[in-house]
Amino acid sequence: MPYEAAYERVARELRERIVSGQLKTGDRLPSISQLKAEYQVSDTVIRNAMLILRTEGLTEGRPGSGVFVRERDGG
Repeated sequence: MPYEAAYERVARELRERIVSGQLKTGDRLPSISQLKAEYQVSDTVIRNAMLILRTEGLTEGRPGSGVFVRERDGG
């Protein structure tokens, strides 16, 4: 299996939670601090993973509130 960077692994695992329905539309993702502790990585890794999910249209940031799962087109 090819090397997977830490931010790619975090993004993949969060993406799987969203796609599987474990995290539903409107759910707030864990905070950066919580994700850092869960994955034992730096905040830069978490921020890069969050950027990937936002770019893919899976999440949206709400200033002062956190990052939330976006409604997906076509279910």
